[in-house]
Amino acid sequence: MEVTTINAELFARMFLAGANNLEAKKEWINELNVFPVPDGDTGTNMSMTIMSAAKEVAAIENPTMASLAKAISSGSLRGARGNSGVILSQLFRGFTKVIAEYDELNVQIISDAFQKATETAYKAVMKPKEGTILTVAKGMSDKAAELGEETDDLAYFCAEIIKEGDHVLSKTPDMLPVLKQAGVVDSGGQGLMQVLKGAFDALMGKEVDYTIETASTGSSSQGTASNSYIDAQAEQEITFTYCTQFLIMLEHPFTENQETEFKSYLESIGDSIVVVADDEIVKVHVHTNDPGMAMQRGLTYGSLTTIIIENMRLERDEKISAMKEKEMQNTANAENEIRAAEENEQEVPAEEKEMGFISVSIGEGINEIFRGLGVDYIIEGGQTMNPSTEDMLNAIEKVNAKNIFILPNNKNIIMAANQAASLTEDKNIIVIPTKTIPQGITALVNYIPDSTPEDNAERMGEEIQLVKTGQVTYAVRDTVIDDKEIKQDDYMGIGDKGILSVGTDMEKTVLEMIGEMIDEDSAILSIYYGEEMNEDSANKIAEKVEEEYPDVEVEVHYGGQPIYYYVISVE
Repeated sequence: MEVTTINAELFARMFLAGANNLEAKKEWINELNVFPVPDGDTGTNMSMTIMSAAKEVAAIENPTMASLAKAISSGSLRGARGNSGVILSQLFRGFTKVIAEYDELNVQIISDAFQKATETAYKAVMKPKEGTILTVAKGMSDKAAELGEETDDLAYFCAEIIKEGDHVLSKTPDMLPVLKQAGVVDSGGQGLMQVLKGAFDALMGKEVDYTIETASTGSSSQGTASNSYIDAQAEQEITFTYCTQFLIMLEHPFTENQETEFKSYLESIGDSIVVVADDEIVKVHVHTNDPGMAMQRGLTYGSLTTIIIENMRLERDEKISAMKEKEMQNTANAENEIRAAEENEQEVPAEEKEMGFISVSIGEGINEIFRGLGVDYIIEGGQTMNPSTEDMLNAIEKVNAKNIFILPNNKNIIMAANQAASLTEDKNIIVIPTKTIPQGITALVNYIPDSTPEDNAERMGEEIQLVKTGQVTYAVRDTVIDDKEIKQDDYMGIGDKGILSVGTDMEKTVLEMIGEMIDEDSAILSIYYGEEMNEDSANKIAEKVEEEYPDVEVEVHYGGQPIYYYVISVE
């Protein structure tokens, strides 16, 4: 089958097919990382980025190449999550700059678009790392330039480019030793290949589902949000502690000289720099030891929004497995979402009230605890399913209150909550930066109805800092973290600052973790047991804690959370 041109209608189908193929493969891509406990960032972030663009493409009734180019470029940039998502959006941005000028595409135009895509993506990253998605993209653009002189057949052209991309991808472990040590290829590069393979299937006339409903939040850990720190696989030794991300809302056009100067300044205080300017906004990412300096320089160009700062030393140690019995978990998530939506619909007050609360939750029992503390709307999510900004905005719309507190209860969801707050004009949205479920519960307990929203925000923010959280899960492959040797299927107790205990005996691992958390000031310890545990097992742990620490009050609650056998809080 020979194809010499692609019109706008066919190109739209190809893009939607590529988006759906990435969405279908995101869990597999999530598992391709250098840590034995997958963080699930890459597949989820890339999927949510392309799905943001796909929704806009699907909404175009009579597409032209120019309208498709605009939808893909703007949609992917606004939806970009994480480093992999930002780079993917820049590949799309460069590619669409070229194709927007034509009514139909041929080999030469697509070859030129590949060159521009790679150039744009490399430009966005201050110090590109080879062995990543960028390397795979460059390998394919080089092959496209070569083939552009040899053939007019798009079917042959695209097949050879994909073959070259797979070859370059297979070589990424030779470029990044950390990939070779883990026995995986680069996950971002694999994500890019799935986009192109899906698009190629559509080009060749294969039966493809082009339906695009919503940008998926995924059922993998840390989406987005988290979505928050970049290129974890690139560096095992962390020189700069803080992953700093923010948007600059420009007061004046951002010139090329300003962009160059800003990148040079960021390079002087950090690394892993990504600066993407687009009309009225600039997306900024940098690893640095002084986030304030980066933000101060950003303020010289405009106002800042969507600020997120992550301590990567802690992040590295807190990555955990997100996939266990995937189909059962996805089904449970779907059922919980439906049930929560139905319950929340009933709970929305008919008349506007002064204060309202939105909380992210992770299990049936914990949902009930939040409702008992006055939460108006619960968003199912957390470690295995990061809610998006759109989810937050939907929740805000459902809560009929002048002032609304949002409790993200996961560090990777705070960014989405802040973004939703910045996009809401008719209500006062206050995001309490809770990073764990126990912090969210503590924040609500310390809410005082007679106080102002500002006073409550300050009080709640202070109190959550006093909460220690521990979570017990399992390892999916062998590794060594924090000088602790971990074997596949070992139980792990993960605290706020890293792994606290490892073992083959569940109860011993939990008790050892608790021992690391308790100190002389500890007064209350709460045990939330998950969907795979029972009250008897939790009570046995509580009894042993009471014997060992008679001055500490121990409470046992049904959490019903997946993934984590136990969630423990100490105050």
